[in-house]
Amino acid sequence: MCMKEEELEELVKKIKAKALREEAKKRGIKTACVKKIDIARQLPREVLEELSTRQ
Repeated sequence: MCMKEEELEELVKKIKAKALREEAKKRGIKTACVKKIDIARQLPREVLEELSTRQ
């Protein structure tokens, strides 16, 4: 299931960069010199939703 770009951007706004990078590293996704939105595109939707609810 693919997420719409607007939905993705809204979720990413709620997520801190550090938390996003930590999840990406767990999954072997490159995090150096990459924007938050680019990292988010590679993560599963469930992970992004979970991260956006954490604060």
